[in-house]
Amino acid sequence: MPDSAAIDPQAPETIYISSMEVACDGGEGALGHPRVYLHMGADGRVECPYCDRLYVLRGDED
Repeated sequence: MPDSAAIDPQAPETIYISSMEVACDGGEGALGHPRVYLHMGADGRVECPYCDRLYVLRGDED
């Protein structure tokens, strides 16, 4: 897996998943946010509008 900085230097965290949709709640505690359901774009990536986590479809790591 490449370094997350190689994917998007602005993303605070890059998470690789195997599903075309993901639920993000920003994590536990004070850092969390309302749960949102995100759908992968045609490029196999989606960014959470609250916490800026970048979700990348597994197999699109190059």
